[in-house]
Amino acid sequence: MDLTYPAEAEEFRTEIRAWLEENLPDGWFGEGFEMTAEERAEFNKNWPKKLFSGGWICATWPEEYGGKGLTTMQGVALAEEFARAKAPMRGDFFGDTLVGPTLLQWGTEEQKKEFLPGILKGETRWCQGFSEPNSGSDLASLKTSAVLDGDEWVINGQKVWTTQGHHADYCFLLTRTDPEAKKHAGISYILVPMRQDGVEVRGITQPDGTAEFCEVFFDNARAPKDNVVGGVNNGWKVTNTTLAFERGQSATTGYRRFEQEYLILRDAAQENGKIDDPIIRQRLMEYYTKIQILKVNGLRNLTATLNKSKDMGTIALGATNKMFWSEMHKAAMELALDIFGAESMLIDAGPGGVGWPGATRDKRRDGYPVSAMMSSFFFSRSETIWGGTSQIQRNIVGERVLGLPKEPKPAAES
Repeated sequence: MDLTYPAEAEEFRTEIRAWLEENLPDGWFGEGFEMTAEERAEFNKNWPKKLFSGGWICATWPEEYGGKGLTTMQGVALAEEFARAKAPMRGDFFGDTLVGPTLLQWGTEEQKKEFLPGILKGETRWCQGFSEPNSGSDLASLKTSAVLDGDEWVINGQKVWTTQGHHADYCFLLTRTDPEAKKHAGISYILVPMRQDGVEVRGITQPDGTAEFCEVFFDNARAPKDNVVGGVNNGWKVTNTTLAFERGQSATTGYRRFEQEYLILRDAAQENGKIDDPIIRQRLMEYYTKIQILKVNGLRNLTATLNKSKDMGTIALGATNKMFWSEMHKAAMELALDIFGAESMLIDAGPGGVGWPGATRDKRRDGYPVSAMMSSFFFSRSETIWGGTSQIQRNIVGERVLGLPKEPKPAAES
């Protein structure tokens, strides 16, 4: 594990830092900086345009496809500087982080020319059509079908927990194209237009009244024949590429929000006297220790990438890291409740300040009916599920790395 960054990456870091200081709102780097809801909305509207003009959206892509052609280490420096500044670096997560890189690896030249420019400019919004009501962790059991009709696929079925489905222009959809093949072998990865009569999107209303997740129903929806990525019935391999991008984007930055959170918890415990409780101290130090392990594992992941390592230890890192940090954070947010006390669960009694690292909602910014700390608590409960449940990650490590017998299948109904 080499902890020394090359000179080209450090020089590039200086360029990125200067651009951020020039283009972020006045006062952004000041202590206690906040924006009103109106200011935040205006920032969110204009920021993707600034990112595009600066060339930062998908900057690691090859120059012939609109990127800057950055080296791996320049890309790492870019991610680290945006994380340090707490500045968004994506136009559309699903577009430039998931389906875009997947197209670069598996797409035809025609597909790249058609879809990549809209991703780069932040003009096309995407959603991911993987999970179904009875096919979540066992994704290969999916039932949504696509049947070829001339030059178009006719799609029928249902997807669920589709983030951004009500805003998306396209869905990268996993669907069964050969019902006779073994379940992993008869699946295709198709780019489906969302704004058509055969697609119905219904928001799934959460306890807080929001409906970020959606159900999507396909009733004879259509997609061009040439919108299959990676070849017909090869969708399982393509999907694994997308999932690898989802889990591999934050090798040297993912620990930072947890580190900021730890400092908030430590300071709060010192202020209210909970630090005198030896169990609280022990749990705080356990959180701190695990953050350092996460940081080192990120560097191990980076080293493996640079060395193009494909050994089983490298494969295990992806599964173990996701399992490790998600379970760590779930325990940390339970610690937060014990430090701040039961009253912090009340709508108007959560911790003050300018938000919470990694919180998905903030009542002052978004009208969310709990504090940012409680938003993070609620979200932590889902982190051990999305992107592959902890149970599935353990199966991956046990079966593929340790060579243990496969998990027994349920007995068939008589």
